Amino acid sequence: VQLQASGGGLVQAGGSLRLSCAASGRTFSGYYMAWFRQAPGKEREFVAAINWSGGSTAYADSVKGRFTISRDNAKNTVYLQMNSLKPEDTAVYYCARSKYGGWRTSGVVGDDMDYWGKGTQVTVSS
Repeated sequence: VQLQASGGGLVQAGGSLRLSCAASGRTFSGYYMAWFRQAPGKEREFVAAINWSGGSTAYADSVKGRFTISRDNAKNTVYLQMNSLKPEDTAVYYCARSKYGGWRTSGVVGDDMDYWGKGTQVTVSS
């Protein structure tokens, strides 16, 4: 599976961006997808996830109410709509495909991902 993230850019605080992650290759629809991010000098962190059908989503507390994850299995694409962006949202955003259809009860972890995209830079100015 190849994952290609796009849609990043520079935006002012309070603005919006929509990230896309297009998958090619092997099966996309049977697995949950997630977005992670990594800011300079910080560890990678979970942002949002969506299960194989799109019927269940999960978010990090820091983005709840501002970000929305969705997927279109017919287009092999997952999206991350980011609203009310803050300077602390600045990071490289990565999409990833899980080995499973849904996440553990303990939550989404990077170790459950088997394919990663190259990332797209999001910069939010104050």
